[in-house]
Amino acid sequence: MDFSINKGIGKPAEFQGLKSQYLFIFAGGLLGLFVVFVVMYMAGVNQWICIIFGVTAASVLIYGVFHLNRKYGEHGLMKAQARRNHPRYVISRRNFSRLFIQKKRNL
Repeated sequence: MDFSINKGIGKPAEFQGLKSQYLFIFAGGLLGLFVVFVVMYMAGVNQWICIIFGVTAASVLIYGVFHLNRKYGEHGLMKAQARRNHPRYVISRRNFSRLFIQKKRNL
C-alpha cells in the first residue's frame, strides 16, 4: 500500500481525510491510549478488560476526531478556541467625562 501524506506545496498535510491539527490529535490520542493500555496490562488488570477498553477508547477517539474534522474543517477548531477566549465586551468603569481628559505625565 502506498499512502500519500502531502498533496502539494502550500497545502496542509492530509491523511485519509484528516487535516493538519487533527492528525496530531489523532496520533497523540492513539499514543496515549497505547500507554494507558500497557499500564493497565502491567498493573495486572484482566487481559480482556484491557482489550475491550483499548478497542472502545480507540473507536471513540477515531469517531471524535473525524467528527471534529467534518464539523470545524482545517482551521475551524482554532477559530472556535479563539472565539471562546475573546471577551464579548469590554467594561470601563470610568466616568464618561474622565475618558476625554488627558493625564499629565511626570518624566
